[in-house]
Amino acid sequence: MRIIHCADLHLDSKMESNLDRDQALLRRSELIETYERMVEYAEANQVRAILIAGDLFDKPHIRKEVKKRVVEQIVSHPEIDFYYLKGNHDRCDFMEEGIDIIPSNFHMFNSESWTSYTCEDVVITGMELNSTNVSTLAQRLVLDSAATNIVMLHGQQSDYDGKDGAEIVNTTTLKGKFIDYLALGHVHKYIYEQLDDRGVFCYPGCLEGRGFDETGDKGFVLMEINDGKIEAEFIPFAKRRLHEIEVNVKAEMDLQGAINKAKRLIDDVDPQDMIKFIITGERELDDELDIVRFVRNFENKYFFVKCYDRTKTMVDYDSFLYDKSLKGEFVRLVQAQDMDEDEKAKIIELGIRAIMGEDIE
Repeated sequence: MRIIHCADLHLDSKMESNLDRDQALLRRSELIETYERMVEYAEANQVRAILIAGDLFDKPHIRKEVKKRVVEQIVSHPEIDFYYLKGNHDRCDFMEEGIDIIPSNFHMFNSESWTSYTCEDVVITGMELNSTNVSTLAQRLVLDSAATNIVMLHGQQSDYDGKDGAEIVNTTTLKGKFIDYLALGHVHKYIYEQLDDRGVFCYPGCLEGRGFDETGDKGFVLMEINDGKIEAEFIPFAKRRLHEIEVNVKAEMDLQGAINKAKRLIDDVDPQDMIKFIITGERELDDELDIVRFVRNFENKYFFVKCYDRTKTMVDYDSFLYDKSLKGEFVRLVQAQDMDEDEKAKIIELGIRAIMGEDIE
């Protein structure tokens, strides 16, 4: 039997933090399309069940069209059981709108008690976390040691309780509970680790990266279950990947040199992907990087490109030692201050630009 474990789809997220209006609308559509493609994948690969471990949606109020498309996939695939556990972003009961009878292949959990479902020879158990139930979570969990047990939760994995206990999955307290696979949601990157001698815990990550804190491969986990043993494989599935590329430059390198180096670093990046360049290294005091020109070399070749200048300014203090100009006086004044050298260099750079009449943003 095959089971898909996914989480953190964040459907109907506005996607406006980096993208322009048209790009954001496109990415917003791609989120729901990736969900639909995942269900198609499940159908094509004889997947018996899909576990959605929280944050199916991104906010309380979701467009009717998005909810309708989620329901359509469930209703049109009666051979696949869908197990939906709400996360901290999920606030809507999407099944209650526009449908008379909840389909028999759709299963939910609650925050009052552990709920268990039997799917062929596997038992799927889950509970929605809140500040009231999290402290007694583990002691209330009772599983059959002879069964193949999958447990679903949405929260931040930790070896200890958080300050207020909310949204913390204390894996230490879940050891020895006869869990074979702890299907988690909340962390947006793939994590697969041993829980105890018997089982593992896993975050599948999100289906699509939405910002540059979600770089790399995104997708879901495909479980293959035979004779009570679970083999899990991460399946990259996102429409687009996000990349954070560091371009380290030297003081003697001009802008074209930085551009050439960046091109070499993204040889294997797909044109449909999104890139954030971070330029690091050192540059001379009077050498300013033209970030706009840098980005123009890439923006028409990839879906989205942005760039940050994180270079450090080199200041030759000796050259200003006897300089009688206002610049020299300013540099000597800053140099005498008790502060970090990088901070001094930045203040000197801005000050000299101001003295020269340049605009400072």
